[in-house]
Amino acid sequence: MDELELLKKDWQKNDERYPKLSYDEIYRMILKRSSSIVKWIFIISLLEFIFWTVISFFLKDNEGMKRFQELDSDMVMIPLAVIGYGILAYFFYLFFRNYKRISATDSAKVLMENILKTRKTVKQYVAFNLIYLVVSVIVVLCVEFKMDSQLISQVNEAATNGEVFKFYAGIVIATFLLLALVIGVLLLFYWLIYGILLKRLNKNYKELKRLEA
Repeated sequence: MDELELLKKDWQKNDERYPKLSYDEIYRMILKRSSSIVKWIFIISLLEFIFWTVISFFLKDNEGMKRFQELDSDMVMIPLAVIGYGILAYFFYLFFRNYKRISATDSAKVLMENILKTRKTVKQYVAFNLIYLVVSVIVVLCVEFKMDSQLISQVNEAATNGEVFKFYAGIVIATFLLLALVIGVLLLFYWLIYGILLKRLNKNYKELKRLEA
């Protein structure tokens, strides 16, 4: 049981041995807890970005990555990376702004609005990451089919043997299964981390609604 719940129990007791908590004291507790949650959302999003950046750095030595980098794909991949980093930077800014706004809030109504905005921002952030992953995979496949001479020769060989549909179907199915697995793992991660934090924020929102009633 957290500090706020203990204070609420004391507030509800009729025994005169327990001090009565005022509206402002309960509000400050909710504000403090909400500010801490939003701060952790901001920190975790930065740590997540650093983690994937480190992973991509180590994957550069992978044989498949080296072969892909040899393709003339900079005109496609660089703009895609710039767009991705730009949007991520914007989300980091939103998370930080939400944290500062909640920390400086002196109104229950404004705090409730900021909690809702933070929840919406986190959901948009998760959706963007998943959509960007799918788009990136599709772009990489298109680049390889267009520029990878080894893959092009395999397609031509399959076409000669009358198995081009089977060849493409195999790649599509394998890509779909791999994407489904990765997205499933990411959704589990987001549910365990951001989902728990959002549930706590939602709990604070409900407490504020009861406080305002």
